[in-house]
Amino acid sequence: MGKHGCTLSGDLDESSFSEPMPWIGSYAAAASAACAIAMAIDALQGIRNRKFWFPCKYFSLNATTLTLIAVATKLSVDLNTSMPGKQDQLAKLSSSVFICTAMANFLPSLGSMENKELLTNMIALAILIITVIANTCIQLATGVIYMFWKEHAVVMYLMLALLAILISTALTIPATKYYFEQKYNKKYDETMDACQYQATTCKFKKLRNDLARFWMMAHTSSPQFVVARLATCTASGAACLLSTVVLAEAALRTILIPSSMTFCRGDSDYKWSSFLILFSQVAAIGVGSIAPAFRWSNAINFHCPKKAAKDFKLDFKVEDYWIQSLRQWKEYPLVLGIYGRCCRKFVQEMKDKFLSISILVQKITVFFCKFLRFMSIFFAGCIVSTFHLLVNLINLMKCHKVSNSTEESRSHSYHYPEADLEKYVLHLEGEETLIDLMMRRNFNATNQWIKMGEKKQPKRLLQLMKDLPNTGFEGVRKFDTDKAVSLAPRFQEPPNCWALPVVTLTSITIALCSNEFHLVKELISNVKEGLGLIRIVDEYLDLEGPLISASKAADMVWIGVDNKYEWLDLNLLKMKASDRSSREILQELADKAKSIVMEFLEGEKNGEFVKETPSKWPIKILAANSMYRTSATLLQSLDISDANETQFEKLSIMITHIMGACLTNLRRVISMECQKSAIEEREERVRNSMVLFGKTKALQHVLDDHSLPDIDPEYLAYIDKWRGISPC
Repeated sequence: MGKHGCTLSGDLDESSFSEPMPWIGSYAAAASAACAIAMAIDALQGIRNRKFWFPCKYFSLNATTLTLIAVATKLSVDLNTSMPGKQDQLAKLSSSVFICTAMANFLPSLGSMENKELLTNMIALAILIITVIANTCIQLATGVIYMFWKEHAVVMYLMLALLAILISTALTIPATKYYFEQKYNKKYDETMDACQYQATTCKFKKLRNDLARFWMMAHTSSPQFVVARLATCTASGAACLLSTVVLAEAALRTILIPSSMTFCRGDSDYKWSSFLILFSQVAAIGVGSIAPAFRWSNAINFHCPKKAAKDFKLDFKVEDYWIQSLRQWKEYPLVLGIYGRCCRKFVQEMKDKFLSISILVQKITVFFCKFLRFMSIFFAGCIVSTFHLLVNLINLMKCHKVSNSTEESRSHSYHYPEADLEKYVLHLEGEETLIDLMMRRNFNATNQWIKMGEKKQPKRLLQLMKDLPNTGFEGVRKFDTDKAVSLAPRFQEPPNCWALPVVTLTSITIALCSNEFHLVKELISNVKEGLGLIRIVDEYLDLEGPLISASKAADMVWIGVDNKYEWLDLNLLKMKASDRSSREILQELADKAKSIVMEFLEGEKNGEFVKETPSKWPIKILAANSMYRTSATLLQSLDISDANETQFEKLSIMITHIMGACLTNLRRVISMECQKSAIEEREERVRNSMVLFGKTKALQHVLDDHSLPDIDPEYLAYIDKWRGISPC
């Protein structure tokens, strides 16, 4: 009756049902490999950046990762496919161990989530884990899993323990984030207030010290680093390593003592793909165990009496931040549209009892994690002490004098700057013994990031500023004057960002001096280097957002200029080729720009846009208006009779003046970079500000030699305000 459907006897034809299984298995293997790659990248990034608590970037708890894990653990939830061989049974076990490894890996990523995202991801993870455990129990009962049942029992217990650890950590994160947000803001304000009372000399030394303080605060309050310091993270690392040992024991027993186990004959429906799944998951488990193992060992190093402090003490106290969220939920009334006093009372009492039990469970979980950390530290301390004792005995036998406090002598080699970093280490209750250790481990970070920035110095731009005469950046007021007739007199002129006049003047320079092509190419290289910094200034100093469209207009114009030497599809190189005068070229640019703006202002279809404020006009119109006003101004002020090289020099100086005036705001931008961010991204922002400081340090030294208008620094942030107060 056809290839599919019923057999001749009328029964369902099941002969082809298992044919796709090897490909389904390869799909699960590919998902495992994807997880392994993501975990490997995170591990490499942690080693490269010397962050041995391994923050999660590529393998974190999110919808994509959960989907990959669900696909990768296909064998754990497959209830009825026969798995007779040893590699099949090992693949079943490896799927469960793989889940434990994944959970331990992405635990720090919980700190990077918003509360709602954290809730939804934890619910999804809990559903997945409970499903896997339930299906594994069913397979143990039905005999689909007939080998390694003790190992499966241990791994399922570890899986449940890891789920409890993740839930316990998730409940802690809102309280710790709020605490560190308040502490950071307070310390930031204290630092900025202190700067106002200091002398104005040695600006760079003070800024460097401020960056060291900001980095110490941002790093020690980084949500992922905070999670990595918690006792729950230590416990998750231990659980991950234990699950890996369980899998290794089962694999070694299968290989080395095959006579101790009896496997069934036959092949599973997954065929060759079961080995592929086993191989990819073993690789993922091996790579994924790196981060949890380091976090576990870091906890030992942090808290070991030889490492942390001599006042190390046994502390199983459950601090308030562990249960603060649960207490708040218990105190808040439950608002439900329930009619009847008895029903409302019953629901409220049930909520209070549930949360009371949850608080008790949370305390037990935290106590267990702290106990596990203590046991790890105790045994590690015994091993380290024994090792040091043996080394000392050997050296004494050789009649050598040996210092028994290498770590203490090393600590004396650190010379802390005026920044007084100890006050800026943000820590939780119970982490007092870690202050000195965290400070020493991150003391050189500021220098490292600044040196990284120094390797990226804008050499072309730096040379331009060195060659620039000290005339007070007069080019800022020369590129556009009120003498240029407004195309929209009933509106205010659209605001300028710093980048838009730079790219407009660059376009004009190319059109006027295209015969000197080597100068044009050099100009484009110089402007490209400057625009990278100008965009940063525009982004951070545009506090109210009116310059967003102007910045986009500048980017649009620059793409055409840089790639095709065009301004809004007008070929700039061909304008000079026809031997026209500079006045004619400027007039053509002004007329072209004017026609674009007037078409927009007069068109009936655009009426709705014209009603908007000029800052919200389409970016093409903003670019055209800038070209019109700049060309019209140059027609009135530029000496058209000058030779090409003279015109090029005058326009280049005007461009350099604008870039230099803009970059005088860099010091303010660097300070704002340390504050203008959410707590989840603050560490990266401060790191970027240190790199920017190193990149522009020499440039700022040069710019400090130029005179600035004696006005409020707020006015120096905007080119239009700068022009407005400059003398004409």
